[in-house]
Amino acid sequence: MRRALAVPALLALTACGASEDTADRQADDAFFAALSELCGNAYEGEATDNRPEPEAGTDPFEENRLVMHVRGCTADEIRIPLHVGEDRSRTWVITRTEDGLRLKHDHRHEDGAPDAVTMYGGDSADATAERVEFPADDESKTLFQREGLAVSTQNTWALEIDPGDAFVYELSRPGRFFRAEFDLTRPVTAPPPPWGAED
Repeated sequence: MRRALAVPALLALTACGASEDTADRQADDAFFAALSELCGNAYEGEATDNRPEPEAGTDPFEENRLVMHVRGCTADEIRIPLHVGEDRSRTWVITRTEDGLRLKHDHRHEDGAPDAVTMYGGDSADATAERVEFPADDESKTLFQREGLAVSTQNTWALEIDPGDAFVYELSRPGRFFRAEFDLTRPVTAPPPPWGAED
């Protein structure tokens, strides 16, 4: 009897897991669709939380104008250059995968060459239609270790979108929290291409 009862229980657990996977994928798809609606537009933002508080004049995110440009969109990838003042080195790359979404940070030098610390990020976890978190993946952890940035192996990034209102980029780890919010109610003039852009 116990063995007979175990089969329905196993099927129920399997169905529950499949249901959760489906819900997560639907959330990832809804988030990607909402982000795709911003394609072609640029928005200004500001750092709304930055802990520990940096010394005056030491943090580019505090001292410069922040502009995100939803510049490149396909059915499976969205590229969002982040302009920090005149610095055009950063691009967020959000890609659809078989299991959800992936966030990578493409960092370039002014001549277009990749930075030593580039293409780090992770795959989606704890996703809703409004917020997706991306814990650092193994590839990124290896990169951070190699480049003397072991503290960053604990990074979790998050993206949030409130359609028609705000977009949020967030970084957290023990002892560090950064949050930038971008105003979606007022598109701004698109900035120049990011460093290393092919078009």
